[in-house]
Amino acid sequence: MKIGFIGLGNVGGKLSGSLLRNKFDLTVRDLDNALTNEFTKQGASVANSAKELAENVDLIITCLPSPKICSEVMEAEDGVIRGLSKNKIWLEMSTTDESEVKRLGKLVKDKGAIPLDGPVSGGCHRAATGNIAIFVGGDRKAFEKILPVLTVMGRKVLHTGELGSASVLKVITNYLASAHLAALGEAWTVAKKSNLDLAKTYKGIAVSSGNSFVHETESQVILNGSYNINFTMDLVVKDTTLFNDLANKLNTSLEISPLIVKIFKDGQKKYGSRAWSSMIVKRMEDQNNTDFRAKGLPAELVDNEAEEKGYEI
Repeated sequence: MKIGFIGLGNVGGKLSGSLLRNKFDLTVRDLDNALTNEFTKQGASVANSAKELAENVDLIITCLPSPKICSEVMEAEDGVIRGLSKNKIWLEMSTTDESEVKRLGKLVKDKGAIPLDGPVSGGCHRAATGNIAIFVGGDRKAFEKILPVLTVMGRKVLHTGELGSASVLKVITNYLASAHLAALGEAWTVAKKSNLDLAKTYKGIAVSSGNSFVHETESQVILNGSYNINFTMDLVVKDTTLFNDLANKLNTSLEISPLIVKIFKDGQKKYGSRAWSSMIVKRMEDQNNTDFRAKGLPAELVDNEAEEKGYEI
């Protein structure tokens, strides 16, 4: 199977790197020539346009920063849709809006191709080793056809149902992670003001009922002071807004979600769109004239778990 991958950023570069590392026939496309040059050095081909890429591969994967950018890549004169034909598969791995992936999916189907949405979850460091989780929505037969590709990019792969269902689940999980991160800022503030040993507090939370994946990972780089989680503030604002907009569309009354959006927009304003998302806890540090530092924790997360072939759950 020939694979085309569009978007070689923080997540896409790692997912496509797993494909290249496992000897798949890979063609890439990104506006940053420095990124595509690195892939050509490792044996990948480079397409001059999204249309050209789609014409020459069987599976087209997009992993882009926003629904707007994805729609541009898909619908441009030299975009993916112009290069589609019967039985090609489009896999949208970006975190996107359910209605948008369904809208684009209809355009894909009109060309005789098959749309799937396949966002990932579990942290950029696990994307680098093929140990991340992947949710996939859409046609079951198409899912099974590309499962050997998915199990190279991810460890645990879940077929969630119809097209768009994976995107809804992904938005929910990202909202939960963002809420946990905002809560960590307050938890670390109280721990510091209580004169607790923060390194021991990290260990204590990790074995308690208050533990979370966000604590186990992001608290490490927070306590180090690097905040380097390899995920930026603007992306969290996008993701939490997607969740809140979905709730509004469903006429659902929520209390915490609007506050989470407000908190991260404030963090974006204070520290910049490209600041690491874990810097949201710096709002608490600044407001309380303190910092959350502890020795012995890493500046950047590395997945030390051995790479293994993934499987469907």
